[in-house]
Amino acid sequence: MLDTEKNVTFRPDHLAYLKEKEEEGKVFAKGRFTDGVGGLVIYIAESYEEVEAIVKQDPYVVSGARGYEIHEWEMTV
Repeated sequence: MLDTEKNVTFRPDHLAYLKEKEEEGKVFAKGRFTDGVGGLVIYIAESYEEVEAIVKQDPYVVSGARGYEIHEWEMTV
């Protein structure tokens, strides 16, 4: 988390954005870390670039409230 005050201010916009992405079928899972340092979103996308474009439009990122890391992930059962 980069800015606690902005985090509070932009939370409703961030949650609305995630809901929009869920409705588009782009979110596999999401949630906050219990230690309060941020959260995790697992996106469904065709490429790293697609995920990066989605993340860069998140109000938390746009506002500077939070940074991000992107990691490709393979699900195994």
